[in-house]
Amino acid sequence: MSHLRTFLAGATTMASALAAVFVLTGSSDPGRKANFDEITVGRINIVEPDGTKRLIISNRAQFPGAFHEGKEIERPNRRTFAGMLFINEEGTENGGFLQKGSIEGASGKIDSGLSLTFDRFRQDQALQLLNTDNEKSQRTAVLINDVPNFKVTSMDDHPRFREQASKLDRAGQKAYWNKLTEEGRLGVNRIWLGNTADKGSSLQLKDAQGRVRMMLLVGADGKAEIQMLDEAGKVVRSITPTL
Repeated sequence: MSHLRTFLAGATTMASALAAVFVLTGSSDPGRKANFDEITVGRINIVEPDGTKRLIISNRAQFPGAFHEGKEIERPNRRTFAGMLFINEEGTENGGFLQKGSIEGASGKIDSGLSLTFDRFRQDQALQLLNTDNEKSQRTAVLINDVPNFKVTSMDDHPRFREQASKLDRAGQKAYWNKLTEEGRLGVNRIWLGNTADKGSSLQLKDAQGRVRMMLLVGADGKAEIQMLDEAGKVVRSITPTL
């Protein structure tokens, strides 16, 4: 009997502890609101009443894959980042914020970056705010991209494109990708605004094939210049304060 009393006492204590947890977290009442000064978690899933994930905030170890029409697609390469993903009403990824930063003790190698992206519907990023940093260079930029409608090129098409390209030699691959770009099947960068490797800054305006056609430049020495380029990338006219 003594063992039974000990067991029942332990069970009662455990039940009381669980009840306290339920009360504190609101688990026993879905409508309950709780206030916390601080929480420590590995990942938070913000979901709709039907369970559809809408926003995920995660550490690196638990960072999710990609989401497409309610299904999660494994992306192990994303496990180098922490951040958040935006997911739309149908359960498709809609952009996100990724960040990382580390330095190797012996080599001093820096690997740091932050990226905030906004995707076109069922497509890749149309707008990106980017910052990357390593021991050789630092880049900060705003990128605006043309992204095809998902009915023209879906996210499922890209693996097929890469597979087809892998069967070609280098020249054939270049021609293949150029053809897809000309057909409007691929996303291309149209506007790039940011700093340059030589400590200057530039605004690049590009055509539908992603070729730079106009640049506004300010060098590290403060000299300003406007360049107009042809399809081959040759400067055909340059405007400076001295002209």
